[in-house]
Amino acid sequence: QVQLVESGGGLVQAGGSLRLSCTASGPSFRDVNIAWTRQAPGKEQQFVAAIAWNGGPTYYANSVKGRFTISRDNAKNTVWLQMNSLKPEDTAVYYCAVPKRWGSTESADFGSWGQGTQVTVSS
Repeated sequence: QVQLVESGGGLVQAGGSLRLSCTASGPSFRDVNIAWTRQAPGKEQQFVAAIAWNGGPTYYANSVKGRFTISRDNAKNTVWLQMNSLKPEDTAVYYCAVPKRWGSTESADFGSWGQGTQVTVSS
């Protein structure tokens, strides 16, 4: 089973950029789709983006489309989330996870969560 560790979070001003990394251990990483989700204080877990096992197909939440880009390098066991034009409403703990069903945006359809990395966007 793949284990995921997120990094790269921090404090940034509105309009700025951050790149999050999700590093995996385990032999099955290159065979699994990977997603990013986030959870703001007092709110439900929210899907952000997902990428297929081969780095091809991707899909995004409407709220981040055009601003965030998900990518991966299976040789490095890493998935990235490039976040541009950040807004205060992007403030959340960001997690990577394995989607059990491709195309789903429901948190119940994700597993193998990492521990999360905090992203704070100041106005």
